[in-house]
Amino acid sequence: MRIGNVELGGYAALAPMAGVADRAFRELCMEFGAGYCVSEMVSSKGIAYNSKKSAELMELSDKERPSAVQLFGTEPDTMAQAAEFAMRYRPDVIDINMGCPAPKISGGGSGAALMRDPELCGRIVKAVSSAVDIPVTVKIRSGFDFEHINAVEVAKIVEKNGAQAVTVHGRTRQQFYAPPVNYDIIREVKRSLTIPVIGNGDICSAKSAQHMYDYTGCDYIMVGRGALGNPWVFREIDEYFRTGKMISPPTLDEKLDVLSRHISRAVEYKGEYVGMREARKHTAYYLKGFKNAAKLRNLAFSMETLDDLQKLINEIRTSNC
Repeated sequence: MRIGNVELGGYAALAPMAGVADRAFRELCMEFGAGYCVSEMVSSKGIAYNSKKSAELMELSDKERPSAVQLFGTEPDTMAQAAEFAMRYRPDVIDINMGCPAPKISGGGSGAALMRDPELCGRIVKAVSSAVDIPVTVKIRSGFDFEHINAVEVAKIVEKNGAQAVTVHGRTRQQFYAPPVNYDIIREVKRSLTIPVIGNGDICSAKSAQHMYDYTGCDYIMVGRGALGNPWVFREIDEYFRTGKMISPPTLDEKLDVLSRHISRAVEYKGEYVGMREARKHTAYYLKGFKNAAKLRNLAFSMETLDDLQKLINEIRTSNC
């Protein structure tokens, strides 16, 4: 699959997820077979106000390419300026967030709230596309709520204004992440556009990936929450689509090895104080399905150092062997 002149590998991308899909996690998922990844969303106003945190979110390494920087905002000119600034970090793609359901984002008119104003969506895409010489993509939802399922309308408008691919999360903003996923709207968008369409929503295994492809006819898929604590999902999807075979799940030792590598890398990039506090939620995801998971999660949420992580790993081995 290609987005403009950017060729994506594999069969699935890692979705942008604020607070979890950071550089360490993106690199890990790419190692396990993700063919593409997108940064955490970056505020265009934050860039305009010289926010150091916003700039840090755009840092991309060679281990996570091809990759996109995702921007959010409501003002076409500010979004264009942010896209120009983002080029300092050499993204392969600029992605525009028109799907985030979080109140602090959509409440300010950004994210999924933009879908209530399709014409503004078009102006934003046109401004950003005119500002950079790399492909521009858009991530949308099925609509803002069940009374306004307008993904096809928005997708047509952003395509007309320069978008070179559209990702559709098959839920409304009103749903957040609650079931069901609307596969029909993703299929409708695919049938209505000439640019690639990426399907997103409840992909957590090779079989659910196959269903998304088969039902919607989409060109590519994006895995979000299904990858949390489970970067192996990309290896599973890749192997299934290449050979038709299901791989064995990771062993306890492999899970613990990857957990250790993941958190150690986060600490390397962010320092121990920040890295270990952010590691708590990641560790909780890895603990899913373990014996005594509740007790282990309590230990995880008190971690402050890498030594604490090693103690937790030792406790996991004792509890689960």
